[in-house]
Amino acid sequence: MKKPEQELAEIKSMMERSTRFLSLSGLAGILAGIYAFAGAGIAWYWIYFPDTEFGTESEPISSDELQVNLLAVALLVLLLAIGSAYLLSQNKSQRKAQKFWSSASKRFLLALFIPVLAGGLFSFALIHENTYQLLAPATLIFYGLGLINASHFTLGEIRNLGVGQLVLGIFAAFFPDFGLICWALGFGVLHVIYGSMMYYRYDR
Repeated sequence: MKKPEQELAEIKSMMERSTRFLSLSGLAGILAGIYAFAGAGIAWYWIYFPDTEFGTESEPISSDELQVNLLAVALLVLLLAIGSAYLLSQNKSQRKAQKFWSSASKRFLLALFIPVLAGGLFSFALIHENTYQLLAPATLIFYGLGLINASHFTLGEIRNLGVGQLVLGIFAAFFPDFGLICWALGFGVLHVIYGSMMYYRYDR
């Protein structure tokens, strides 16, 4: 006969697996941070080097070639991050004998991507209006809202990651000259920090 405490723990574990997406890979978060940090470094080189530094007024991003190059880097970072998250999270679910595509994972993705998709469309509107100084805060804020929204269906660390993105986005909105720094901190450094925490707590 199982002890009541053991039965309750098993029931709790079953309910958690059915309602929360637990296959999210911490290593994917680390890689996403590395991709973002590399992308931010390339963007800094193209925009600022060698004439200006962070925190000073820079020339408007008016060159069509520069706009295309920055957009290409951003899309590459996004595709690499999504691809790594998909492959590594699927691998984690197989190792732990969990179902990857479940009602919990679908709720998680829906909660995340509605704000992220809205933020992406809003960012294209900013590009259309040549309001580049608000791109960094907009992407950070909408991504942070998506993470906070999706945290109800996955690991608790995701909520704290979302709050961090939100705070950096609001700061960047008031101080747009530091937008690229905030973007690198949010998508780069915070992803590495929280990805490492998740990896050591849940993936090993």
